[in-house]
Amino acid sequence: MNTVPTRTTPVDVDDLRTRVTRMYRDVALHPERDYHFETGRALAERLGYAADELDAIPAASIDSFAGVGYHLDLADLATGECVLDLGSGSGMDSLLAARHVGSAGSVVGIDMTDEQLDKSRRLAAEAGLAQVEFRRGYVEDPPVPDASIDVVISNGVVNLSADKGAVFAHVVRVLRPGGRLALSDIVTERALPESVTCNAGLWAACIGGAMQSDAYQEAIERAGLEIDVVRRNDGYRFLSDQAVNATTTWGVMSISLLARRPG
Repeated sequence: MNTVPTRTTPVDVDDLRTRVTRMYRDVALHPERDYHFETGRALAERLGYAADELDAIPAASIDSFAGVGYHLDLADLATGECVLDLGSGSGMDSLLAARHVGSAGSVVGIDMTDEQLDKSRRLAAEAGLAQVEFRRGYVEDPPVPDASIDVVISNGVVNLSADKGAVFAHVVRVLRPGGRLALSDIVTERALPESVTCNAGLWAACIGGAMQSDAYQEAIERAGLEIDVVRRNDGYRFLSDQAVNATTTWGVMSISLLARRPG
């Protein structure tokens, strides 16, 4: 499988996964704590999630929401479709997607953090959404059959991967012809320096792994997808001084994107 290198200075993948798992374990268990990024309902509504839709799912999934944009409008989910949520976290997007596709559809959420999986599974059961399933796995190799998915969604997760080419290659693998990828993620206007890209701590903070926007889009296209829409999410902001400085220095920003697998 062909992959597009994220950059020439690799980060320690084991260290990165440990740090990311630790951070998002805390987000699942302690959403009220301070992080480099915002969490919760106020963030979700500012990014574009409708209040009435959020009211229809368990509040605890929204409390631990740590996404970076809104893209379910781009996904344009229809009744009966099969959805894959890469990096499903506390399950907010998966639960919303399940309401769109209905009982005739299905949603599979993939996450590597046990605490997030435990929480999302419990909340899906509480919501009575039997069409949602959460599986443990990595976004670089999701445990999903080939050509079984209509729409892949993801929110603020691909930037955390050390092999974005593998992520997008597997998106193409699991999508049916004509299938869609709708995601939000962190990218940059300018390439990050080696001092940042080799720092696993900055990767876990959603900064160090951010790819330059044009290279990010090129990676998607090389995997075999055609990009339809790219928009900037000006409502997203980082909180810590370190993250805010990165935004100013390298143009770190949030985008939402829609791409399709040719049919």
